[in-house]
Amino acid sequence: MNTTASPLSPLVHLIDDDEAVRNGLALLISTVGLRVQPWADPQAFLAQFDRQSIGAIVLDVRMPGISGLTVLDTLAAQGVDHPVIMLTGHGTVEMCRRAFKSGAMEFLEKPVNDEQLIDALQKAVRQHVKSRDRRQADRSARERYAQLSEREREVLGLIVAGLTNKEIGRALDLSPRTVESHRASLFAKLEAESLAQLIRQYATLADEADGL
Repeated sequence: MNTTASPLSPLVHLIDDDEAVRNGLALLISTVGLRVQPWADPQAFLAQFDRQSIGAIVLDVRMPGISGLTVLDTLAAQGVDHPVIMLTGHGTVEMCRRAFKSGAMEFLEKPVNDEQLIDALQKAVRQHVKSRDRRQADRSARERYAQLSEREREVLGLIVAGLTNKEIGRALDLSPRTVESHRASLFAKLEAESLAQLIRQYATLADEADGL
């Protein structure tokens, strides 16, 4: 069941000091096609965890040495974006409240209902994949935006504001042909196929540039 993390294949990290529970849950999770990396030692997990991987974390609350809640706090402090599902055999309202406050996605009591855990895990993995895809799209958009000239950024800002080519020309003292040239250039650099796509992807970036 031991598996190497990959940024392309979702991986579930399972941290529980109870070997029987760990083996049972790892087998359950693997039955739905998810890869599993079991960990008996939370300290080893924190030291070796690949933060660039995609997947989710299943974390027991009560473990010797370092509690699951402390691990959760550490992950949050390090900016780890993996969804975390907490497990406990002795849950309290305060424990549950603290877990959610620290960023846990779900808090389940042992013995864990198989279907409930699998549903939570599949939801967590889907959420993480979408989150990483969105971050990659944002990063790519910023890289493309950085390629624009100062004039092209001005034109983009006015396009996003809803101005026509003629209005943009008057605002920037440019000829309609020059405006059209800048417009075509920024559409190509930003890889935008439509005005709606351009506005949706770059309105925020144009607003940020105006605020600088």
